[in-house]
Amino acid sequence: MPRIKKRAPRAADVPAKARGLLELPNVGPATALDLVRLGIFDSKALKSQNADKLYAKLCKLDGVRHDPCVIDVFASLVAFANGAPARPWWHYTPERKRRESGSKRAS
Repeated sequence: MPRIKKRAPRAADVPAKARGLLELPNVGPATALDLVRLGIFDSKALKSQNADKLYAKLCKLDGVRHDPCVIDVFASLVAFANGAPARPWWHYTPERKRRESGSKRAS
């Protein structure tokens, strides 16, 4: 049986009350929809969040391990919501990798 191709999310798929998320750096329709599923509808809600916990919650919701770069996107959003300048998501990759290597050594 042929597989049905799933279309990429579009801005119109994002609920109206959450469309402001699309204005944040590093956020496209797919990330905005992930944030909505996590209960985040605006940048103010990101201030008190933890990128690693958001990632873990998203993985649990979907029952899959998402690409770890999603953590970097979430980290960029949390930092931006807390007043940091807008930076590309990959700016946060070395920090995540340091945390990961540190937790592997501690185990």
